[in-house]
Amino acid sequence: MLARVEQRPGRQTQEKVTEGQTLTSRQLAKRVVQFADDQKAQDIVTLDMRRVVNFCDYFVIATGASDRQVKAIAEGINEGLNKLAVRAHLVRNAEGFVSQGAWVLLDMGDVVAHVFEPDTREFYSLEHLWQDAPRVEYKPRHRRGRPRSRKKARLPARQA
Repeated sequence: MLARVEQRPGRQTQEKVTEGQTLTSRQLAKRVVQFADDQKAQDIVTLDMRRVVNFCDYFVIATGASDRQVKAIAEGINEGLNKLAVRAHLVRNAEGFVSQGAWVLLDMGDVVAHVFEPDTREFYSLEHLWQDAPRVEYKPRHRRGRPRSRKKARLPARQA
């Protein structure tokens, strides 16, 4: 059974889900975040853009440690949507796959995903640019702490 992904009036997209279930653009953004998290994306942020712009409802912003990981995260999002039987036209545009991969953008209509390398994310600073947009809280499924320091533990000084 195909169910509607509820978007702005006049726009409808289909997703294969259980009968009678519908997905809002917020739920779609949450799925995008989960797919990025599955690919070990870091610093995932979702911005609620509904009161700020009229071209989308949510930005999902994530960081990959390298150009390969950035591309893998974007591919993971795309494949995750395909596994849910989201129609191919849902990802309407993808930019950055062919280039060095410092920034890949996936446009899904009401949800736009930005996947960056760390330096590129810092340079464009979308969270600062769109600081008026409220953040949507998300708890990552894969808990990743900071890498452990390679410094050896200090031993106490010997007493004479």
